Parts: sequence; C-alpha cells; structure tokens
Amino acid sequence: MRNDNARVVVPEREIATRVASMAGEITAAYADHGEGITIVAILTGSLVFLADLIRCMPMRIRIALVAASSFAGKTIESRGARLEYAILPDLCNCDVLIVDDILDTGGTLRIVQDLVRSGRPRSVRTAVLLRKRDVAPQDIPVDFVGFDIEDEFVIGYGLDYDGLYRNLPYIGVLKSEFHERERAS
Repeated sequence: MRNDNARVVVPEREIATRVASMAGEITAAYADHGEGITIVAILTGSLVFLADLIRCMPMRIRIALVAASSFAGKTIESRGARLEYAILPDLCNCDVLIVDDILDTGGTLRIVQDLVRSGRPRSVRTAVLLRKRDVAPQDIPVDFVGFDIEDEFVIGYGLDYDGLYRNLPYIGVLKSEFHERERAS
C-alpha cells in the first residue's frame, strides 16, 4: 500500500488501551443487567472497533447490524445520512448499545437512534470510537467516547476512503493532495 496518509492521529497502542478502557466503562454501566445487552453496530466502519470492544466485555451480548452511511466513494464531505438496511431482533424491553466508528455531522447516529427507539427498548446508549468535538451536534446523545479529534477526514481502524484503508491498525489522515488527485480522476 502506498504511503497515502500524512500522519497518524491515534496510534495503534493508544486505540487498544482506550478500547479496553471503554469496554470496562460499558460493562460497569450495565453491571445490573443480568440478561445482557443488544449491541446495534453501524456497518461497515464500526466492525473493527466492535470486534475489539466486545472481546473485552465479559457479559452476555447479542449483536444486531444496521447499514447506514453519510460518505460514499471518493468523497470527504458528507452527502447526508441514509439507512441502507437493518437486521434487528425484537428490541422491546431490551437494553441497547449503539456502536459507531465516528460522530461528526450526527446524521447517521440520529437515524439509527430513532430506528432503535421505535423498537421500544428499555434503554438506549451510544458508544463511538471518535467524536469530532468541534462539529458534533450537541443534541445527539453519546454515552461513551473513545477519542475527541479535530475536524479532519480520518481513515484506518475501520474508517475508509472509497472503501480502502479500513485495515490500517491506527487512525490517520490522508494527504490532501492524494484525495484531491483521486477526486479529479
């Protein structure tokens, strides 16, 4: 793979440490929920985060999937969130944790939170690996945040550009000349 990223924003070791810490926070928050929780993971960006997170959570977990996105193809600007599909069990009277990779405009989380609430769960909480502190809407409730970052387009650890770079073990920023060249082609 070419060296397309300009710099590492969050190194692999920091991610591992924080994800384990978040798992502890989430486990403690649900300590009195003996029947476990249902995690609604937002595809595809949250998959790497989800896999690492749940391996550190010694509790009963069901996993449901929702595909929603705000970015498509070779773009670094949101085109508006849309729900593509959902594979959800009956959520009535369940404790639900929505897991997403990043909170920036809030469009994706708003759609998924509304969808989950329509299932009449007992509780709904949200965990995101990254939050863009300067642009994240204040009206989108998030209970667990891995890292607050600057308003930059990031890749790696599940986050992509045109479907690529999800496999990077760290979170980085593409060189601006790379995505400008790619958009022009």
